[in-house]
Amino acid sequence: MYPVGVIIIDPWLDLVSWCRPRLVAYVTADPPLLWPHVSAAGLFSPNSRVWKCLHSLGRSQSRHMSAGSAAHGPVKLRGRSFLTLKDFGSDEIKKLLWASADIKHRIKQNKEHLPLLQGKSIAMIFEKRSTRTRMSTETGFALLGGHPCFLTSQDIHLGVNESSTDTARVLSGLCDIVLARVYSHATLEDLAKDTSIPIINGLSDMYHPIQILADFLTLQEHYGSLNGLTLSWIGDGNNVLHSFMMTAAKLGVHLKIATPKGYEPEQSVIQEAQRLSAEFGTQLVLTSDPMEAAHDSNVLVTDTWVSMGQEEEKRKRLKDFEGYQITMKTGSVAKPDWTFLHCLPRKSEEVDDHVFYSSRSLVFPEAENRKWTIMGLMVSLLTDYAPKMPMLKF
Repeated sequence: MYPVGVIIIDPWLDLVSWCRPRLVAYVTADPPLLWPHVSAAGLFSPNSRVWKCLHSLGRSQSRHMSAGSAAHGPVKLRGRSFLTLKDFGSDEIKKLLWASADIKHRIKQNKEHLPLLQGKSIAMIFEKRSTRTRMSTETGFALLGGHPCFLTSQDIHLGVNESSTDTARVLSGLCDIVLARVYSHATLEDLAKDTSIPIINGLSDMYHPIQILADFLTLQEHYGSLNGLTLSWIGDGNNVLHSFMMTAAKLGVHLKIATPKGYEPEQSVIQEAQRLSAEFGTQLVLTSDPMEAAHDSNVLVTDTWVSMGQEEEKRKRLKDFEGYQITMKTGSVAKPDWTFLHCLPRKSEEVDDHVFYSSRSLVFPEAENRKWTIMGLMVSLLTDYAPKMPMLKF
């Protein structure tokens, strides 16, 4: 028996359900339209050729769904805002990762000069400080020929001295795209509603989608493909986890989540993740046991237990998260090829040095990929970029 929260789906059963009444109608017609000697019951016997054929076809369809279908025609991303990966389909996410890998290869390996954003500017609004988000966006946009403009809470007061509506309209006339790192996700929704240019979520209390692009590019580079991997989150039910839950199934990745009681993901996010797992045929496990989550996993992931704005809760949180530190003991129940991710900055109570600085840790390639994926995202939202390298294997 699977634990509560596991979603197992067999799309072939839906295929049988669709075919059964139609084939029965043929068999039971007078005169019979198919085989006069075959009964409706015999037609769908588990040993019948029809049943085996449908089973085989359904299993093929199941694998197809799990892997995500190939793009039917070009995927168009230009002009879109990027507030949450909930709004992006499987093919669109794969296109973003492909574009990111392509730009990385052309600049880092081929040493090409790619002024793809020449003459364009980005407003970078930061209500919350950051190392990786600022450096990756600012240097990435400049490397592509554009002009980044960094705005702190001392430079711009969203909804204070000027309404979000007015700020959005002003920025629409002054720059080509906005990245905002904010406390409230509602701030991003207000900006997106009133601008005529793309808005990128650099982090909010609800989601951190640009981090997840970097994480899945890192895993694709390491494992060669994503479909069929099992990723285990061990920690707080926070914004990074929410974004994993909106993305994993679309890439064929199974997701196992261990959070202390009282620190579970938002219920609305759980419901959407369950729907996605059913649609794409992946497993979703929710538990409060870190070792159960880590069992047979390819990837162990955690994040800070105390986010910015939660400092007053630190003592209580550290007590509530006892037993959630990722160690080699945690990895001992994972698969032999297990790896570790952390979006940084890291505290030793979340993961010990033996794991963090080991060969299993991908945290520094993960941090570098924040740059290549934000570049791929910005280029995709501002141009009709077509990657030159072959499509990545997912």
